[in-house]
Amino acid sequence: MKVYKYGANVDTDVIIPARHLNDPSPAALASHCMEDIDPDFASTVEAGDIVVAGPNFGCGSSREHAPLALKSCGVKCVIAPSFARIFYRNAINIGFPIVECAQAAQEIQAGDQVDVDFSTGVITDTTQGKTWQAAPFPEFIDGIIKSGGLLNSLKARGVAK
Repeated sequence: MKVYKYGANVDTDVIIPARHLNDPSPAALASHCMEDIDPDFASTVEAGDIVVAGPNFGCGSSREHAPLALKSCGVKCVIAPSFARIFYRNAINIGFPIVECAQAAQEIQAGDQVDVDFSTGVITDTTQGKTWQAAPFPEFIDGIIKSGGLLNSLKARGVAK
C-alpha cells in the first residue's frame, strides 16, 4: 500500500472542497478528493493506499463527506498524530479506520509501502524496514469498522432496522 503524505491541519475543505458537495454520491466525492492540496490524488490513488498526515487531520467543518470521500477512493486508512474529534467520530461511524501514531506519521515518507494490522496496531513500513506500535482499536470500535459503519453494526446486533 503506497503512502500519500500531507502536513498538519488538513481540513475537511481540503479533503473534499465544499463546491463539490452538490453531488454527495461516494463516486463523485472520490473524484474530487484532496484536489486542492494534491490535484493528482483522485486519479492516482489505488485501493489499499494509505494517507499519512500531520496533527489535527480532519479539522474544520463537521461534514461527514470528508472521511467518506477518502473511503470511497479506496484509501485503507489515515495515520496521523491526532485527528479532529468530529472527523474521528465521523470516520468510525462510516467504518473508515484512522490510526493515531505520532512517530509513524513523522517518519513514514510519501511513496513508502506501508501496511497496518488493525487487530494489533502494528504499522509496518517495508520500504524503510521499520515498525511502530499504535493502539489497536477497542473491541466495540473494531466491530463498527468491520461491520462497515455504525448503522450496519447496530443492524447486525438487532438494535436498528
